[in-house]
Order: sequence, then structure tokens, then C-alpha cells
Amino acid sequence: MEPLGRMLVIVGLALAAVGALLWAGLGRDRGGLLPGDISLERGNVKFYFPIVTCVVLSLVLTVLIRLFRK
Repeated sequence: MEPLGRMLVIVGLALAAVGALLWAGLGRDRGGLLPGDISLERGNVKFYFPIVTCVVLSLVLTVLIRLFRK
């Protein structure tokens, strides 16, 4: 159970750091859009689907989980 607890603490600290950066205004200029993310605006309706952001986040989390399992 100890490795799981350590991983949860590290993931929590990483999420807190990312949250602090976003709260401080990092990424405010681009709105968080990566090239390949879908953003459509028609009239007063706005649709945003972060497909590339999801893929990048999935890859990063997969690498982190594999590193901590060993």
C-alpha cells in the first residue's frame, strides 16, 4: 500500500502545481488550445473539444504510472 500512497501524494502535488500555474494566469493568452484542438463559434454558441490535449495528457499519465509501478 505504501507505493500507492506515494504515487497519490506525488500526483496530488503535481495537480496542485498545475492548478497554481493556471490560477496565476499561465496559458491565459491561448486559452489552453493546442494545435489540433477543435474550437467552433457560431453566433452565441461556442464548442470546444480538446482532442490533442486529451491525447497528450493520456501519454504523460501513462508514462508517470509506468515509472512509479517499477
